[in-house]
Order: sequence, then structure tokens, then C-alpha cells
Amino acid sequence: MSLDPKLLNVLACPQDKGPLEYDEDRQLLVNERLGIAYRIDDGIPVLLIDEAEPHTPAN
Repeated sequence: MSLDPKLLNVLACPQDKGPLEYDEDRQLLVNERLGIAYRIDDGIPVLLIDEAEPHTPAN
């Protein structure tokens, strides 16, 4: 499932308020600056600080 590009333009990381990158294959919103990712459940981003997971780039 793909996220609407308009939504991606307004989403921001709840921790540093910066932009997030969309990893469509893994259904994650990634903050490379902090090395964390937020999951997307059924097309809904879960942007809760306590739900952030460590992120390592896919090879």
C-alpha cells in the first residue's frame, strides 16, 4: 500500500520535527538523522515516539 504524496509532504518526525523518508517496501517512515523508523499499520503512520524503532538502512 502506498502513502499519498500529499500526506508525505506534511508528515514530520515527532522527535525532531524534520522530514521523514518513506520506505515503501518495508512500510516505514524513516528519520535517518536520528536512526529511527516509524511503522505504517494498514496505511496509517504510527508516529508515536514510544513506538519508534532503531533503523538500519536496507542494503
